[in-house]
Amino acid sequence: MNASVNFDKFDVGYDIPAKPGMDEADIQTPCLILDLDALERNIKKMGDYAKAHGMRHRVHGKMHKSVDVAKLQEKLGGSVGVCCQKVSEAEVFARGGIKDVMVSNQVTDPAKIDRLARMPKLGCRVLVCVDDPENVANLSAAAVRHGTQIECLVEIDCGAGRCGVSTTQDVVHIAKLIDAAPGLKFAGIQAYQGAMQHMDIFADRKAKLALAIAQVADAVQGLKSNGLDCDIVGGGGTGSYQFESNSNVYNELQCGSYAFMDADYGRILDENGKRIDQGEWENALFILTTVMSHSKADKAIVDAGLKAQSVDSGLPTIFGRDDVKYLKCSDEHGVVSDPDGVLKVNDKLRLVPGHCDPTCNVHDWYVGVRGGKVEVVWPVSARGKAF
Repeated sequence: MNASVNFDKFDVGYDIPAKPGMDEADIQTPCLILDLDALERNIKKMGDYAKAHGMRHRVHGKMHKSVDVAKLQEKLGGSVGVCCQKVSEAEVFARGGIKDVMVSNQVTDPAKIDRLARMPKLGCRVLVCVDDPENVANLSAAAVRHGTQIECLVEIDCGAGRCGVSTTQDVVHIAKLIDAAPGLKFAGIQAYQGAMQHMDIFADRKAKLALAIAQVADAVQGLKSNGLDCDIVGGGGTGSYQFESNSNVYNELQCGSYAFMDADYGRILDENGKRIDQGEWENALFILTTVMSHSKADKAIVDAGLKAQSVDSGLPTIFGRDDVKYLKCSDEHGVVSDPDGVLKVNDKLRLVPGHCDPTCNVHDWYVGVRGGKVEVVWPVSARGKAF
């Protein structure tokens, strides 16, 4: 999947952290590395799960922002397409060859609507979420202007308290407007319960989802009563996919973080009270960092600080070790507790980021490793595409 990248023009340590074929020990830090074996196992496992439960899986591209990872999810996991949160992000995936792209968010700015309406000309199916009747007319006008079709889902606020309508009456009203609008197609319902994804206890997450499922089931029935069928009833994240897939209401999952895992998601518990990063999913994404100073006997200073990660969901953990601990960070420094003095200058550590999504967005490259060698180097294709 590196065929489109000419590595001859890049200098390691300036343009890029590594090149394929290099030893893992020679990777320049701080950078993102992917354990390809773990990544592939995660992707295949979710794909097998979705298939076994009669579900489609639309992967969340906002997590990794990588065309290469999305294509791997298609190949190994049978994913049907991607979710994105912004039009520019969606356009990266469309230009990269992904044929089914959903903006699982509202698009209301006229310039953004215009770009969205042009995206089908790139050869992909384009979907977007709607929660405002006035938005329907604007989307329709743009699609007609460009001679394209935009598929629209009515978004339901099923507990996140962000976007979406709350009543079946509103769902049906907007769906009817979409169905009647030229250039648009009613595609179904978007119902992602984001507020409960990181709740620690399995039973607590299940209870929250039960409320959402009942709400969505009522909306689906209301639409059917008005002659409107849902191609997609979508939602489901890494913390909830088991509930949606057994609901007999949802038919499409939208999990993202399962592929990489992070420290915040990893701590939530499965049905048996076990952390989900200790059996359900594997850590596949790491910030590789180097010890650059050990002038204090009980502390090592590493080169991964705030500018190498997001700490909105907590500090990173150090993978595979309990003798050292990442304590705090400033812009360019990370402080690691090393009470026994086991670390040396130039030692490398693998950090599991607290939150993978915004951490990935501050890097340009993924370095994929297998067996101690760099196998692939993939661009973070949609980095910075926030509009």
